[in-house]
Amino acid sequence: MATFIVLLGPPGAGKGTQAEILAEKTGLAHVSSGDLFRENLKQRTELGKIARAYMDKGELVPDDITIRMIQERLSKPDCARGAVLDGFPRTPAQAEALETMLAVFGGRVDVVPHITAPGAELVQRISGRWTCAAEGHIYHEKFNPPKQPGICDIDGSALYQRDDDRADTVARRIQVYSEQTAPLVKHYREMGRLVEIDGAQPVERVTAALLSTLRKA
Repeated sequence: MATFIVLLGPPGAGKGTQAEILAEKTGLAHVSSGDLFRENLKQRTELGKIARAYMDKGELVPDDITIRMIQERLSKPDCARGAVLDGFPRTPAQAEALETMLAVFGGRVDVVPHITAPGAELVQRISGRWTCAAEGHIYHEKFNPPKQPGICDIDGSALYQRDDDRADTVARRIQVYSEQTAPLVKHYREMGRLVEIDGAQPVERVTAALLSTLRKA
């Protein structure tokens, strides 16, 4: 049976980093909803064009479009054994749609690690973050600085700080995440699949805790 992991965590908890590490160590595909949206918009796919139409009007992209993007991605050969889902689902309704979808692929959500950390630490982590202009590679001025200041190690493009990574907007982002994700956290906790992970630990310890959780699941 295919293995699917839903990784949850507030901004700055290291969810994206851990998703990449887990994918590498388990051989599962890393499916990031953010990357998926950007790729569909960039390639101007049918779903990307539909999503862009809503975004241009300042409206939220409907669940069914997001779900179709995820379903199309999970149908790829590299997801045959399963995937680490990063950024999806975001609501109990999306979680239920995911379960229905995964049944078709011969799998289900096996475990839902929830990486958390104190608010003050999350603010520090995010406000020091810089993003690669070309491919979105992430750096941090304290925890993961580039070899050459302001330049991406991988593709040589310039690094910039996103508006929503600035200190004055971070606290609000964390509050919004908590409010929006609370029903989803409750949903998975009631299903007995949620596992709390201390994200304040060093990256290696968080990874070890996640791998231990997967083995138990």
